[in-house]
Amino acid sequence: MDRSGNLATEELKMTREQYILATQQNSLPRTENPQFYPVGIYGWRKRCLYFFVLLLLVTMIVNLAMTIWILKVMNFTVDGMGNLRVTKKGIRLEGISEFLLPLYVKEINSRKDSPLVLQSDRNVTVNARNHIGQLTGQLTVGADAVEAQCKRFEVRASEGGKVLFSADEDEIVIGADRLKVTGTEGAVFGHSVETPHIRAEPSQDLKLESPTRSLVMEAPRGVQINAAAGDLKATCRKELHLQSTEGEIFLNADTIRLGNLPVGSFSSSSPSSSAPRQTIYELCVCPNEPRNVKQYKNVSYSGRWLDYIR
Repeated sequence: MDRSGNLATEELKMTREQYILATQQNSLPRTENPQFYPVGIYGWRKRCLYFFVLLLLVTMIVNLAMTIWILKVMNFTVDGMGNLRVTKKGIRLEGISEFLLPLYVKEINSRKDSPLVLQSDRNVTVNARNHIGQLTGQLTVGADAVEAQCKRFEVRASEGGKVLFSADEDEIVIGADRLKVTGTEGAVFGHSVETPHIRAEPSQDLKLESPTRSLVMEAPRGVQINAAAGDLKATCRKELHLQSTEGEIFLNADTIRLGNLPVGSFSSSSPSSSAPRQTIYELCVCPNEPRNVKQYKNVSYSGRWLDYIR
């Protein structure tokens, strides 16, 4: 115990002596000149630092100027950018807008006082798809043609919604009151045509023509051709047949003329004579069948003779 206490006392004395020596050295005046060491960046390092700081300052100024110029040119506002306005109902574009990628929208409306114009250097294509992404309808407006691909194509009137034109795989329906063809060649039909009425324009001729084939008009309850204020002509290159399978052919007019008929001469020779018989074409009216005209060739008839055709 005495030894440990002596060691602690000696350590305390040594600590006190070190403290006294340190305080005495600080209080004594320094007679020697102190040595100063420069702290900083000098020479080419300093010039490079100033250059980079100046370059950074110029870049910041140019960046700020470009930002202000872009904001001014693009017309950034709190509502949108330029002609693009963001409203509660959607996006509003004013002026000419160009879309470089596909546009997916639900509805496109134009301003009330201006039309909606869709323009493209190649074509304008509008696609309609179902809920699984399959193409159900397509409208393509190209430089050479306008193509519509759908199950049914309809054109309706603006008032009342009347169908003016409709087309599908089965039929084409024209719902207008009148179909007018103004082309010089008229209308060309590759197959049959069913219509209750064919009429030409007032003061214009109606012409039905088949250049290389026959023209057939059929109706289960009759075909009627009426020329109210003109002539009705039927001409052909070969034979003209008027045939009635069950009824009769009725000609009703004040004067009936048959032109270009062969003219025969009467001969009084008996049938037994050797002289050649002459061909005689006769026209008679039968007493038992009034108003029926019959033609006989080289036959003897005891009816009432009218006259020879001259």
